[in-house]
Amino acid sequence: MENDLNKSAIKTGTTILGIVCKDGVVMAGDNRATIQNYVMAKNEKKVFPINDNIMMAGCGVAAVIQKVPKLIAAELKLKELRSKTKGTVKQAASLLSNIQASGQAAFLLGGFNEDGSTELYTSDPAGHIMKVEDYDASLGSGMTFVLGLLERQYKKGLSIEEGVELAKEAIKSSTGRDSASGNGMDVYTITKDGFKKVVEDIIEPEYKAR
Repeated sequence: MENDLNKSAIKTGTTILGIVCKDGVVMAGDNRATIQNYVMAKNEKKVFPINDNIMMAGCGVAAVIQKVPKLIAAELKLKELRSKTKGTVKQAASLLSNIQASGQAAFLLGGFNEDGSTELYTSDPAGHIMKVEDYDASLGSGMTFVLGLLERQYKKGLSIEEGVELAKEAIKSSTGRDSASGNGMDVYTITKDGFKKVVEDIIEPEYKAR
């Protein structure tokens, strides 16, 4: 299993993370897209809403990361039209499990339900879904740097504000050491009141004249 995780992390150059707080969920990601050692894009958005109550973040093959959320959004819209009710976060995660079986990407999925509750789920490249009770960084190349920091600094019952600061520090830890992560970060909060982008930071290289 360790070899499988290492292979996945190497192939999915990116940093995404989710943190469960007492009053919501924080999701974050960096902005660098790579192909092996080549930086393909510096403004890639890896955390994004797919409708008005579900948000996703992905690492892996860019085309799969773009396609899978669109399929889930379409299925949730069909359910809403048929039943006149919004799909729950758990139902969206179940759809992700059924759709995501290509082995080319892994996802975090978070959102809020009609009763105001918030949830976070993680999926591996095979489509296995697990509810996150504290934090997760999926299988991006920045995972080890993020999990090392969160393991020491996460505390149960964090406020959403504390979660945002922790997410920022985790992304900084990753982009400082992982060559496949960087160029900036996006941080979102998910609460009963909806989504809010609280950080959109661009990291520019600084060169000092000699």
